[in-house]
Amino acid sequence: MKKIILVASVLVASCAVSVAQKIAYIDSEYILGNIPEYKSAQAELDKVSAGWQKEVEAKYAEIDKMYKAYQAEQILLTDDMKKKREADIVTKEKDAKDLQKQRFGVDGELFKKRQELVKPIQDKVYNAVKTISEKGGYSIMFDKSSDLTMLYTSPKLDKSDDVLNLMGYKGGNKGKNIDKYEKENKLNSPNPQSPSPGNTSPAGGGPKRPQ
Repeated sequence: MKKIILVASVLVASCAVSVAQKIAYIDSEYILGNIPEYKSAQAELDKVSAGWQKEVEAKYAEIDKMYKAYQAEQILLTDDMKKKREADIVTKEKDAKDLQKQRFGVDGELFKKRQELVKPIQDKVYNAVKTISEKGGYSIMFDKSSDLTMLYTSPKLDKSDDVLNLMGYKGGNKGKNIDKYEKENKLNSPNPQSPSPGNTSPAGGGPKRPQ
């Protein structure tokens, strides 16, 4: 019995703590989209990535050309010549795969370039979120852009513009969402002054509709 009472007490205390927690959220995609440095960094990454992709594709195009030429000519080649041509193709394929891994692989050059250009901006966003959370007393700050499924979010709990303002950038679009939210709520709320259908009378002051 004492154990049951103890467990119940712990559950009640846990619920009380959960109720007392303040929760808010941000939209990291919206925040980054309003930071000019991030847009510039992303544009540079896209440009570098496209250039490296063309470089890799050119390697594979050369291999394809070598292989088709080999297929067309192999009937005329000696065994030694065949082995040499095949070895050349295999070497070219290895070089292409190595280049692809070097550019786009895990910890590759594109990853390092992204770390160089984007991570400092992401760190600033994180620090701003942390500051707002601490000053506002928020125990949990969700990211609406993450894989976390959020079925409903009140715009009043969105701190994205606060993050941008703290970082010295101008947001403002999120405020429009709050106004829209409040307007929709006002339109959907019942109007106590509206007459009920049973009390309406025909135009001209005629007799009321029978109840």
